[in-house]
Amino acid sequence: MDILNGIRVLDLTNVLSGPFATLHLALLGAEVIKIENPDAGDLARKLGCVSDYNNKLLGTSFIAQNANKKSVTLNLKEPKAKEIFLKLAETADVVVENFRPGVMDRLGIGYKKLTEINPKIIYLAISGFGQTGPDAFKPAYDQIIQGLSGVMAINGTPELNPLRCGFPVCDTIGGINGAFAVMAALFHRERAGEGQFIDVALLDSVMPFMGWVVANLMLGGQHPQLLGNDNFTAAPSGTFKTKDGYINIAANKQEQWHAVADILGVPELKEDPRFKERDARKANRFALTPLLEEKLVLNTTAFWVEKLNQAGVPSGEILKLDEAVSQPQVEHRNTFAEVELQGIGKVKLFNLTAKFEKTPGLVKTPPPTLSQHTYEILQGIGYSKEEIDEFKAQGIV
Repeated sequence: MDILNGIRVLDLTNVLSGPFATLHLALLGAEVIKIENPDAGDLARKLGCVSDYNNKLLGTSFIAQNANKKSVTLNLKEPKAKEIFLKLAETADVVVENFRPGVMDRLGIGYKKLTEINPKIIYLAISGFGQTGPDAFKPAYDQIIQGLSGVMAINGTPELNPLRCGFPVCDTIGGINGAFAVMAALFHRERAGEGQFIDVALLDSVMPFMGWVVANLMLGGQHPQLLGNDNFTAAPSGTFKTKDGYINIAANKQEQWHAVADILGVPELKEDPRFKERDARKANRFALTPLLEEKLVLNTTAFWVEKLNQAGVPSGEILKLDEAVSQPQVEHRNTFAEVELQGIGKVKLFNLTAKFEKTPGLVKTPPPTLSQHTYEILQGIGYSKEEIDEFKAQGIV
């Protein structure tokens, strides 16, 4: 049995942070019902690199994070649609939304209203800045939060800074934070018998993920260095040239540094005062790197990866994305599942990446087409097919 079997989630979220949170709940076995606008649904349905998919309202951005979910359409500006939603909320365990603060209250279906009909409801609100504070009502996308959180300030080199992370890191982390919070709230409800409101802000969420960098500043007064592909905690630890490309080497321990020097045939560097101790190597990393690369460029990345890993020095190729997602280790870990998506064919989607021994979180159904489950879900709460047909004719669903 799935961990969240029997848990019903009403998902009013769009695009990334919210859908990523509810994806993890769906993979853990919750019944996640997307509540979408009848016009076009989740904006992500139109987002992606394949125009044909966008036109089918199954954009790649939507496909990526909506497996195992159901889709119901409700025009929540219509009184009857609000009535239907509240009836659904009576049957739900969790509601998730990522609107700006106050939107659900203005619609008359906010947390306070929901607790009147379902006191045990768990309500997760994900927003850029949180529900309160001087910036609470400002609009926010991932890149805005990357800039305001300091993420862009710590990336790159002096010549290439500020620099955004290459994927929507704040949205993604906010989603994971939201899913974790819902799981904790469900656990609390099991013990205390009460639901609660959860306020997750993308700005809050990303800061702990910069832990060491923030700690060095707040506890040690050290501002981050712009080291590009170098690791600020150790040297040699970063990206280095080889005969046919680049290699990542992470010699973070003293014995690993000694192994690097021996394997590259420069044992004398172990006693060089500039490189003998950890802090000295960090201070003189820009002198050390060319001395190592003189040796590394004499052979291939694959050669050095094998030699260094055999000696206990973490090292690896720098793969292109298509190589990364198809590498044998990823396939062995069953990171992706292949499912058939109507009108598109076979697609690969992420399974749950935490590997539970007894309750694996697997992709079981493809992302839903818009309104695919409206009749099923509404009939399940007592509406007849004829009533739903009339709702559809009136633009309510």
